[in-house]
Amino acid sequence: MNGVSAILLAAGESRRMGTLNKLALPLDGVPLLRRAANTLLESALQEVVVVVGHQAQAARALLGDLPLRIVDNQHYRDGQMTSVHRGMEALSAPCDGVMVCLSDQPLLTATDIDLLVHAFLHDCPTSVLVPVWQGRRGNPVVLAYAHRDAILGGTRNLGCRRLIENNPELVTSLEMPDDHTVFDIDTPSDYRHATQRLQSLEAVTGEARAATGH
Repeated sequence: MNGVSAILLAAGESRRMGTLNKLALPLDGVPLLRRAANTLLESALQEVVVVVGHQAQAARALLGDLPLRIVDNQHYRDGQMTSVHRGMEALSAPCDGVMVCLSDQPLLTATDIDLLVHAFLHDCPTSVLVPVWQGRRGNPVVLAYAHRDAILGGTRNLGCRRLIENNPELVTSLEMPDDHTVFDIDTPSDYRHATQRLQSLEAVTGEARAATGH
């Protein structure tokens, strides 16, 4: 068993944030993109490839010296699938599954990622695993590496979503314990909400530590 590798998509223009590049916005003092990368690196994933495009140099600077691979997508304006293609091409280590991750899901934890990895490797009877919460389909999605050639060989519109929608027999849904996989940041309002959620979580964690003396 070769495990699961990840593609972290970080090439978009985040237009709904206005003039702000959302991947640089701080959450708990850490830029959103770096937070997403750290979450993946703290998990059981084996290889992490980050695809950058819009403001690529700034994105690279946010990632600093993290132990991951960064590749450029010169065609990011043609849509998210071009970044998926670029990430698929860049994978170098043998793997059983590929987790396609978004950079704007600040509530995701390494525990969430590990839950998906374990479910795909040990409890998934199909070749695609999708997290769901209360009927809503979330991200990240895990695809069997065997789909790589089909995705790369198709048109740019042949993406993970289309693969899932056109081939429901290939898909297993995993009910998640919380909304982390369905929460993302697209607008300034989303960012404020995420900040409030994380502050509340930190307060609860601090109280728990104080109560236990740790």
